[in-house]
Amino acid sequence: MRVTASSFTMVLTSQLTELATKQARFQTQAGTGQRFQVSSEDPRAMRKVLDMQGEIKLLGQYEKNIANLRDTVTASFVAVEGLKKVSDRAGEIATRVDGLKTPEELITFATEVDQLIERTVQIANTRHQSSYIFGGTKNSSPPFIATRDADGKIASVAYQGSSSVSESEIAEGVRLAATIAGANTSGSGPRGLLTDSRSGADFFNHLIALRDNLKAGNGTAVNKVDLPNLLLDEENIIFQFGDVGAIETRLDTASSIANRRKASLEGLVSREADADLALTLVGLSEVQNAYQAALQTGGTILRLSLLDYIR
Repeated sequence: MRVTASSFTMVLTSQLTELATKQARFQTQAGTGQRFQVSSEDPRAMRKVLDMQGEIKLLGQYEKNIANLRDTVTASFVAVEGLKKVSDRAGEIATRVDGLKTPEELITFATEVDQLIERTVQIANTRHQSSYIFGGTKNSSPPFIATRDADGKIASVAYQGSSSVSESEIAEGVRLAATIAGANTSGSGPRGLLTDSRSGADFFNHLIALRDNLKAGNGTAVNKVDLPNLLLDEENIIFQFGDVGAIETRLDTASSIANRRKASLEGLVSREADADLALTLVGLSEVQNAYQAALQTGGTILRLSLLDYIR
């Protein structure tokens, strides 16, 4: 086969270009620690890495949702705990009416119940991160509005919120609500915290009735009506306590699963995309040696001329 001088030059140039490209690739891998930079270098691995990175991003969003829900659950727990203290004190007052002898004693307790009602309104309108946590999906304005009598005492409390609550996704196909509707008289959906038709809870009206009966000296009504009603409220608040605890447990479980899954995926991404430094350096050395050899061989051959043959 006849090989011309021009063809040798073209072949040498092509070989040097290919070796220079390989050398640049190995240098990039050694510098970045990544096995490939563009999909054409390894389409299969790039597809897998992109899919896993997408899942990692989704898990990161789940973790953010869980963190936000956990903050809300903490705020809800503190508020429900405050309501439980109010309920305990109201029940204690209603229980002690039997031992009271004078109207003055009843009036003193009625005044204290007034303060309990004020405290309950304050707790019921608790805000967290600019949202009212007991307003349901209508959480941009105070959910409970108090109406006062001529003496400035709370005569009634109306609920302006929603009986439904918003949910956030904490895992694929799993949604969870961290807020509690302040009231629910629909007979379905989540139980209301202060008013719930299914459990018989109506905390504001029951507290107001207790105060009014204490003022009127109607001990019989306190014992026969107010005390049983307050027990219904207490049972509902205890239920909400347990529900908040269950939500917190679910959030902890979801967070743990997301963290483990994310760590596993990051390891798989590293396995697919990270360059083996030892192998990369060996490959770089081999390519550099081949490049130098090609340069030396080419230089030796290209130094030949017509004068070399004449001589």
